[in-house]
Amino acid sequence: MKTIISAALLASAIALPVAAQAQTASILIVDTETVLTTCTACASAQAQLQSKQTQLQSRAQALQTQLQTEGAPIQKAVDALAGKTPDAALKQRISAFQTKERAAQQELSSLQNNLQSSATNVQQQLGVRLVAVVEQVRARRNAAVVVAKNSTLANSTAIDVTSEVLTALNAAVPAVSVTPLPQSAAPAGGAATGR
Repeated sequence: MKTIISAALLASAIALPVAAQAQTASILIVDTETVLTTCTACASAQAQLQSKQTQLQSRAQALQTQLQTEGAPIQKAVDALAGKTPDAALKQRISAFQTKERAAQQELSSLQNNLQSSATNVQQQLGVRLVAVVEQVRARRNAAVVVAKNSTLANSTAIDVTSEVLTALNAAVPAVSVTPLPQSAAPAGGAATGR
């Protein structure tokens, strides 16, 4: 009887740590915010996007200054009319100025869309690669699930694999393309071009 009890106690003593280890290793956490701001490709892409944002702001300021300079004399001429109808020459200047305004708005809109598309492209590239790296770490650690650290209320540093994921992501993704998303080959309902 003592032998059976001793064997049972020994078996449970061995099983408890193994079960506890399996239970704690079944969930891992990653600080995705830290990874996506400090990885080599992430920092480089962020710097490039910031540079593009600065260029966009500079261009917007230059266009605004140019339009204000060109528009001031036209506005002065319109104000001098005191409600009278402008002559043909002034109408032509107003029309030309409005065309420049629209062109400036279109240019800025295009630049803004290009910047947003580039940022989305970077996010997609990094997101796909991050998921693949996290999956590799999860499989290597035999974990059931990996959770973003900011989605937890409390956690142990023993299950935090952020540095492992960051190292693997840096090795897997040295750089990303900071270009707009590729355009579709053909618009909806249109024929493919270039064939």
